[in-house]
Amino acid sequence: MIIAGSLFIVCAMLLLGVSVFVAFGAVLIFIALVGDQSITGYLPTGSTGLRSLVLLAIPLFMIAGGVMEKGRIAAPLVALAEMFIGHLKGGLSAAAVLACGVFGSIAGSANSTLTCIGSIMTPHLKKARYPQGQSAALLVCASPLGLLIPPSASHILYGWVAQQHVLKCFLSTVIPAFILITLLILTNQVMLRKHTGIALTERPSPFLPALKRQGRLAGPALMMPIIILGGIYGGVMTPTEAAGIAVVYAVPIAIYFYKGLTWRGLAETLLSSGITIGVVMVMIFMVLIVSDALIAQGAPQMAQRMVYAVSDNPVVILLMINVVMILIGMLMDDISGLLLSTPILLPIAQSVGMDPIHFAAVIGVNLGMANITPPTAPLLYLGAQVTDTPVARMLWPTLMFILFAWLPTLLLTTFVPALALWLPELLLG
Repeated sequence: MIIAGSLFIVCAMLLLGVSVFVAFGAVLIFIALVGDQSITGYLPTGSTGLRSLVLLAIPLFMIAGGVMEKGRIAAPLVALAEMFIGHLKGGLSAAAVLACGVFGSIAGSANSTLTCIGSIMTPHLKKARYPQGQSAALLVCASPLGLLIPPSASHILYGWVAQQHVLKCFLSTVIPAFILITLLILTNQVMLRKHTGIALTERPSPFLPALKRQGRLAGPALMMPIIILGGIYGGVMTPTEAAGIAVVYAVPIAIYFYKGLTWRGLAETLLSSGITIGVVMVMIFMVLIVSDALIAQGAPQMAQRMVYAVSDNPVVILLMINVVMILIGMLMDDISGLLLSTPILLPIAQSVGMDPIHFAAVIGVNLGMANITPPTAPLLYLGAQVTDTPVARMLWPTLMFILFAWLPTLLLTTFVPALALWLPELLLG
């Protein structure tokens, strides 16, 4: 009764638009009243969890993403991709997807990726007469690449909650991310066949000198993922140290090289990032407490019994786990969804033989897709603001991208373990 009531309260309040913090606070009050127990016993879980050094990487990556977004660091990356494929039909939108992947490998955030790449690419796509609703939907559907391509704040949290190697969690979604990029581009190309008025970008001539100039301009931005990922996987830096280096590196090139940011603008960016970090940390604190309380009430065991009551077929069980994670992701952000679903669903996945690192990839793709899936779809509504496109015009192409790009990626990731495990085992053993 307590578990069912808690899930009902959090779902109902989130559907009503109440903040995650308040919704989970209401669950704690419910547990205290109905369960006849003090919630103060769960408070140390939240305070102890927030003191983890691993979690320090999350606010640092958020600051780095904010500096990149305001400092025009992504613009030369987009221009470089456009030089190679902008002269092809659909090339400009394919460049947008690739830019989301590159930016995501630095910022580690879907919101930052959508805000930055969306604001840069939307005017170019409109000028080239790409269909507005489809282009906006493509940007929305590509933005969760910031959650899949390392470093990812979600995988830092997953590794911490599930007690798994964070670097292996990072690597688990690299191949699924490339599969998703390919399917998004192919799906978009098929959908563009009926549009004949698209203007193509002229390829610069002579090409090599122009490429050299643009390469020099994009060089400092391209060095960021090399420094971050090279440092992490070379064993030189931990993810937390790499996040700090990313901030230290991003600030001077944003101010002095790209000149997209001033010192006053940096102060405003730090203030804005600080507010976001505060919200995220309070949210993590509250979700950790509720998660601990539900575990104490036997939620993982109850969920496992319910699943096995339906079927003991591993394929059916994995499909049910995916459906539950999609529903959770549709109601809340990726961080809250991950903290709530990992301790409850991971034991079920392990009971059918799924490796925890494999589960990291599955939960990453799931929560990424859930954030673009109507009716809640927080990234869809953010994309409407960034691209100045009504949500109604984005719905149909978004559903097409989900059906022909995201769902195939999810199914392949779930039922082909090698896609998630091959790279971590190859590089880290």
